[in-house]
Amino acid sequence: MTGTITWNGHCGQLLDSVEQYDVISCNTCGFSHIVPIPGVEELDKVYRQEYYTSEKPLFIERQQEDIEWWNVVYNDRYDFFEKHLSPDHRDILDIGCGPGFFLKRGQERGWQCTGLEPSRQAASFALQHGFTVKNMFLHEADFVKNGEQFDVVHLSEVLEHIPDPRSICLEAYDVLKDGGLICIVVPNDYSSIQNVLRAEAGISPYWLAPPHHINYFNFESATQLLRSVGFEIMESQAMFPIDFFLLMGDNYIGNDALGRQCHLRRKNLDIMLNNKCLKTFKEEMYSLMAKHGIGREAIIYGRKPTEVSVD
Repeated sequence: MTGTITWNGHCGQLLDSVEQYDVISCNTCGFSHIVPIPGVEELDKVYRQEYYTSEKPLFIERQQEDIEWWNVVYNDRYDFFEKHLSPDHRDILDIGCGPGFFLKRGQERGWQCTGLEPSRQAASFALQHGFTVKNMFLHEADFVKNGEQFDVVHLSEVLEHIPDPRSICLEAYDVLKDGGLICIVVPNDYSSIQNVLRAEAGISPYWLAPPHHINYFNFESATQLLRSVGFEIMESQAMFPIDFFLLMGDNYIGNDALGRQCHLRRKNLDIMLNNKCLKTFKEEMYSLMAKHGIGREAIIYGRKPTEVSVD
């Protein structure tokens, strides 16, 4: 599949076509995305009303089932924040907080937590944890208009869903205090593992999910996106490359039962590696994977520069 696609100011090499969408490596944006990009009204309906009922009906239930593993994942992020911020800087905003389990872990660690979630179902569930949750998008929030700022902004598996990721990163920059931290998590797509699976095993691009996934990032493009709005990059980490199981012959694509088995093995590995005598190795392993562009999800940490006063 070759050729160049131009659409509404976007231009790039054609990577794939699925349903009525083309996926391009966009020279304009610096990351891959579908064209045409869905309109705001269409996305508003999907994420306010439908996402957790039609697209992700088991998400909350399965996150509850997996909470021991998720808390290991979340603790790693809070450990990073606490390592790089003083103890009096513990205000966090989670944009797209879903059912609120990430913030619940922060609350248990003494953080002041605020969540934004456009889905009515997920926001209602998150409210049960007892912290502030606003059922809205970031640009609608009153604290944006009031100039309120936070020590940390967390954007986990959000940027792939929105038509203009750079815009929300700019908004996140504005609601962060000087010296504040950002953590973004995005699926790592068109990775070397996926390229091998496609070329050597004939596996189709299972990572494509338009129109819910509009954008397709990798470590390099996600890092560049943060840099482009002014963030200093601090560190990159991978999450376990569950597509390793595909390399080993466990083809879980379209097989939910096998997928859950592979996920259970991944969970067990992360939980066991979290033992204090293996934790440093785990951190170094996931850092090395990130360096080589390997990992099912890319975690990028950045900092908003501190303004230097000039006498």
